[in-house]
Amino acid sequence: MTTLVVGATGATGRRLVEQLFDRGQAVKAIVRSPDRLPEKLRNHDQLTVIRSSLLDLSDTEMAQHVSGCDAVASCLGHTMTPQGIWGSPRRLVTDATRRLCAAIKANQPTLPVKFVLMNTAGNRNRDLDEQLAFKERLAAGAMRLLVPPQADNEQAAEYLRTAIGQEDGAIEWVAVRPDNLLDQDAVSAYDVFPSPTQSAIFGSASTSRINVGHFMAELITDGETWSRWKGQMPVIYNREPS
Repeated sequence: MTTLVVGATGATGRRLVEQLFDRGQAVKAIVRSPDRLPEKLRNHDQLTVIRSSLLDLSDTEMAQHVSGCDAVASCLGHTMTPQGIWGSPRRLVTDATRRLCAAIKANQPTLPVKFVLMNTAGNRNRDLDEQLAFKERLAAGAMRLLVPPQADNEQAAEYLRTAIGQEDGAIEWVAVRPDNLLDQDAVSAYDVFPSPTQSAIFGSASTSRINVGHFMAELITDGETWSRWKGQMPVIYNREPS
């Protein structure tokens, strides 16, 4: 099995690549700066590096890179700097999701390709009519207007939910929603729910990046996990100590 990973040099993306290698998977990674990959990943014999800015690739090139992949995983995000938040490209995650899905379809795969999107617990799954309290709606609206990455994440998941949907013959998808990402050195116990169990804005839940990578890798490689969550937007939290 081969997975195309975009955002592989990011803090979560590299954790996903590690987890895929631990499962004996081959990985293609589209990266602007291969030297940002840790040496043990950069020199792994199961890694194919495509050096490019993702959105600079032509449609033909994108389809070529997706060809032969059983899964596509996006760990793209905006860096938390003024340029990353308010600069271009403002629709990085959405445009990448749309173009990668178009590339998958262009190849007319005989079996559906898995698309796993790292998203955010601050985004609602409208298929489940997830409700927000009044103060949460106000805060979410302000973030949508003032912090472009919030709207970008929402639109990327909405593309999968509405444009791809549940019956697409070429693509099956999951949008993983972590909350308050943090760094840990090892996989720990975590819980996965169909919807948030606490406020993503005013709550105190957290999710380690390595746990996100572990869950995304499980989705890609484990058929039972995929069947449980495909077409959904599961929320992942680190398990609180008892």
